[in-house]
Amino acid sequence: MKIAMVGSGYVGLVSGVCFADFGHEVVCIDKDPGKIERLRAGVMPIYEPGLADLVRRNTVSGRLSFTTDLAEGIAGASAIFIAVGTPSRRGDGHADLSFVYAVAEEIGQSLKNPAVIVTKSTVPVGTGDEVERILAESPIDVRFAVASNPEFLREGAAIDDFKRPDRIVIGSDDEWARSILAEVYRPLFLNRAPILFTARRSAEMIKYAANAFLAVKITFINEIADLCEKVGGDVQDVARGIGLDNRIGPKFLHAGPGYGGSCFPKDTLALLKTGEDHDTPLRIVEAVVKVNDTRKRAMGRKVIEALGESPRGKRVAMLGLTFKPNTDDMRDAPSIAIAQALSDAGVHVSAFDPEGMAGAKLLMPEVEMTTSVYEAIEGADAVVIVTEWDAFRALDFQRIKRIANAPVLVDLRNIYRPDEVRAAGFAYTGVGR
Repeated sequence: MKIAMVGSGYVGLVSGVCFADFGHEVVCIDKDPGKIERLRAGVMPIYEPGLADLVRRNTVSGRLSFTTDLAEGIAGASAIFIAVGTPSRRGDGHADLSFVYAVAEEIGQSLKNPAVIVTKSTVPVGTGDEVERILAESPIDVRFAVASNPEFLREGAAIDDFKRPDRIVIGSDDEWARSILAEVYRPLFLNRAPILFTARRSAEMIKYAANAFLAVKITFINEIADLCEKVGGDVQDVARGIGLDNRIGPKFLHAGPGYGGSCFPKDTLALLKTGEDHDTPLRIVEAVVKVNDTRKRAMGRKVIEALGESPRGKRVAMLGLTFKPNTDDMRDAPSIAIAQALSDAGVHVSAFDPEGMAGAKLLMPEVEMTTSVYEAIEGADAVVIVTEWDAFRALDFQRIKRIANAPVLVDLRNIYRPDEVRAAGFAYTGVGR
């Protein structure tokens, strides 16, 4: 089957290359000619483990191609996925759907064969209705249907998530559209991935509800961590104890500096706006957004406290800048607020991240970027682990003691055992411990 993927960003590129790896013929379409040329040359616009190899293999096989010409790309495609960005609209937090609607209008001017148009982008409830209206008012004279197929990809593990999904959600009441999308995902039947067919609006709601619930879990355990610090508990044990309850589960119960990235911040805001628009305030989600925003600055204060008296003029080494490991994504990363809090307190910051340095330079001009872990640590009065990259899980503490000004470790991801760090002669500060 021929598939067109409009938008070659994170979701579109990963989804398109995985469909091609299943054996489909896939054309990835993007308005940015520079991005398309780089993709044709094998240069990835994002860092995602295994993606470059997958793109190269499927390009060589002829199953995957790239173009800036939408009319050419969708010609003969049975399924056309819209996977363009839906960032928070400046000023009000609503999802900016201008790119989605622009693609719908262009499809309406170019479609010459029957096709299912599928919103893969994360969009508020009712977006599919508007896409359908735009297409219905266009000069299309062939059969079409509009469906919703939200993505559930974790950055850093997106390829495995796509090929071994927890579920596939398809929102459409049109049996023809359902049959087309069932054929698109047929290769996953061998993995017994459950396909959930719903109404289109339900599918749109599922995506937002899932992300909001995960944000709630993260924020809940972070607040429990704060209480553990006051009453003498260990949040690691608490998280394990409640996570063993099958009704709760262990995932997303890792205390830390707050959530960031491309999904949770913008999707929780968009869900709040949808609730407001329909006179249904979402008080829990509203509290989560506020708590998460304040938490990031609070982590900066935690580091300042670990520096002791007179932090001004001291140096901190920040290890990890991206919002999570195995990605170069700096969007809403906790490191941004932490670095700003340190800078405001007169603390000099040096930093190292395996993949996020280029993006971080634009967002943190006050931070000194270094080329290695130990270059960042040299002369530091405290070492702060902000992102739990594997490269930071076996630090040489004796070397750190030799090159740092003071043996102080602030572990914002709880990747080290406090007793072992203290036994190495360090002052240790964790989260919720």
